[in-house]
Amino acid sequence: MNKKDLQTYDKQKMYDVYDKWPEIAEKSFLKKFAKIKFEKVDHIVFAGMGGSGAIGDIISSIFSKNSMHVSIVKGFLLPQTVNSKTLVITVSISGNTKETLVVLDSARKLNCRIIAFSSGGKMNAYCKKHKIMHINVEKFHSPRASFPSFFIFNT
Repeated sequence: MNKKDLQTYDKQKMYDVYDKWPEIAEKSFLKKFAKIKFEKVDHIVFAGMGGSGAIGDIISSIFSKNSMHVSIVKGFLLPQTVNSKTLVITVSISGNTKETLVVLDSARKLNCRIIAFSSGGKMNAYCKKHKIMHINVEKFHSPRASFPSFFIFNT
């Protein structure tokens, strides 16, 4: 398959972004973030839909080798086991994914510890209003094409 064939099937030119993944990953890795410390966390919940939710699948696989309880949410509802010792990580590249925003709001109301990742949108505004840690990630084309911008970061 050559570039012309790709252009026939990929009219939105996602292949251009995939070619830039190493550069996007390096740029993301070199960003400086404040150390994130949460003591006495006994449950981690990753919430995100589609490409934004893929990070949770990967991190969950990594954590499967230890005793940390990890849940993945790809919908509107948090597990009934969440509490103040739960770290809820919400991911929405657009920042406007309804399901993820509902989970974010539910986690705040349940007094969970929260970190939100988005490129802005309603999620960023919500986090500012409620003083929730928000990490801005760059959007490239689409959530799945943006994957390295929020998977690789240096803390």
